[in-house]
Amino acid sequence: MKTNIIIRICLVIAVIVMAYFCIDSVVTPIRFEEQREAREVNVIKNLVALRTAEVEFKNVNSRYTADLDSLIAFLRTTPKKEVLKEGRLTEKQLEAGLTEHKAVKILDNAKLKALKKQQFANDDELYAYVWENDAEVKKNELQGFRRDTILTNMIASLYKGEYNEENIGEIIYIPYTDGLKFEAEVDNNYSTSQGIRVPLVEVRAHYNTYLADLDDQERVNLIDKEEKLEHYPGLKIGDVTSPNNNAGNWE
Repeated sequence: MKTNIIIRICLVIAVIVMAYFCIDSVVTPIRFEEQREAREVNVIKNLVALRTAEVEFKNVNSRYTADLDSLIAFLRTTPKKEVLKEGRLTEKQLEAGLTEHKAVKILDNAKLKALKKQQFANDDELYAYVWENDAEVKKNELQGFRRDTILTNMIASLYKGEYNEENIGEIIYIPYTDGLKFEAEVDNNYSTSQGIRVPLVEVRAHYNTYLADLDDQERVNLIDKEEKLEHYPGLKIGDVTSPNNNAGNWE
């Protein structure tokens, strides 16, 4: 009788243990995916911010940089050129062959001629003068058309208040890691089959970085799955093997 009771207790314990492992085998992958998705929101946010910075760096320097510290220095110290626009070309002007470039050139020439004749207190006075007096401007009906290049704060211009000079440096670090930086790689001499030079950049974060403290087996399975599909096991923007317009591999 006593033996039967012990056997029953052991069976109950075994059933409980088996139930636990069955439930855990279902819950663990679900929990892992939920945590991965939540973390990747912030990893992607930094990658998008880095893509914005790299594109602007290339616009200014005709190349990308793999040095993320120098990229941050660039953002903090380089002013951004922006064009202030006032007025636009009408359908009639466009049909007559006037383009934005031609219109700006006409105005620039008019301003130079005006400045040779007299001084102006500010740009508003200069524009008012050429709109009223320059024959070429009047002929092309460019009164009210204005384009001015100004220098603005790079970080404020690119990120619209989301980052400032104090916190912009955070974008080079992979969230949920102990200060690990994103990996960056560039190929500034890549040539297309037509011989056109196209600088390339790739910035990435491996699953082993921002998922390092989550379930080991689930992470290994995820990496194995992506590698079998010949995908990068993590998140990245750009590609140093072929142009992809700096797309993210989640897009």
